[in-house]
Amino acid sequence: MTALRALFAYAAPAAILAAAYMVITQPALIPGAMIPLVPQLPYGALATAAVFGLVFHRGRVVFTAIALGIAYDAFRRYVGDDATSLPARAAFAGICVLAPVVIAILASTRERRILNIHSIPRLALIAAACAFPAWMVETNRSTMIEWFYGSVIGAHLPVETPIPQLGIAAIGGSLTAVVIAAIVQRSLVIAGIAWALAAYAYALHVSSSHFDFPIALTTAGAVLALVVLQDTYHMAFRDALTGLPGRRAFDEALTAVGRHYAVAMVDIDHFKQFNDAHGHQVGDEVLRMVASRLARVGGGGRTFRYGGEEFVLLFPGKSADEVEPHLEALRAAIEDYRMAIRSPGRPKKPRVGKRRRTGQSSAQTVSVTVSIGVAARGARNMTPVAVIAAADRALFRAKRLGRNRVCG
Repeated sequence: MTALRALFAYAAPAAILAAAYMVITQPALIPGAMIPLVPQLPYGALATAAVFGLVFHRGRVVFTAIALGIAYDAFRRYVGDDATSLPARAAFAGICVLAPVVIAILASTRERRILNIHSIPRLALIAAACAFPAWMVETNRSTMIEWFYGSVIGAHLPVETPIPQLGIAAIGGSLTAVVIAAIVQRSLVIAGIAWALAAYAYALHVSSSHFDFPIALTTAGAVLALVVLQDTYHMAFRDALTGLPGRRAFDEALTAVGRHYAVAMVDIDHFKQFNDAHGHQVGDEVLRMVASRLARVGGGGRTFRYGGEEFVLLFPGKSADEVEPHLEALRAAIEDYRMAIRSPGRPKKPRVGKRRRTGQSSAQTVSVTVSIGVAARGARNMTPVAVIAAADRALFRAKRLGRNRVCG
């Protein structure tokens, strides 16, 4: 289920692109009164994305929206109906070749707040991309402008498109770089920028149409706005360390769980002493390990990070007796797991010329245990607060009886 949610989150912008394609291919879907407003739609969509990025501190989205807005405005001002003049060719070369590269660079930068000194290089990059075509026109560099329209592969493309071959190469390379960055960093925001760049590429392909071009650009803005909201939701409801839903998500799940359910509170035994002995980095690894085991719980349970070394499991439609076998299996799986940790004095890389002695271990192994308390909604525990309190009392009883056990 978690994998399906992640897949939906990353692929949701595709639905917006599909809807835009449907509108482009069937313009009758737009009311006639809306047609005169279509050229203004990209400004509204990109401005919305920029505002969302500003409010939720997503600088990459803000500057990507600015770059796309400038590209769209440059097309309207300098290209329009006359694509043969020197300013028009310079502007179109810039928005086809330079803009995708700028967006790829913006996507690869580290996420920072917007209103600080780190914004200056990003604004300078956008300004340089705008200034270069203007410089070519002012200095009458017609030969250089024509170079942008030269053949890259030495042959005609099978698809007729106004985008020059160098622009296709720039778009393809930039899109590939952004997709790789999204995969490596597992970032919803960068994935959204990749989708927006794909929409921008399609917009350039249909730029000869006064209707299709702004619709496609509007789609890019809508995608950027969507991913900001998705990423913000993800941060609010997901624990960054373990990847599990957080306490807020648990509170929300309780409101829709129904009349019959069980709650299990899980606590890692002696976690503070473990942290003091092995360090917080190893402690984080333990938290991730325990979370990964708890996430595999059977019986229809859902796992949440409750706080610190505590986790909570929610079992809709189950009684305490029904979930105890699943909890006991979890407890045993965590107890049996041996985690290797590096010795504190051992260098990360072996020294040149030094060979490890046969049988000498490079790491020690440790194990942890968990205590679990479980309670279900019933006559004595009618409210979620009462059920959680009962599970917490059961957890305390498990610890008092010697830890590493399940109490109901």
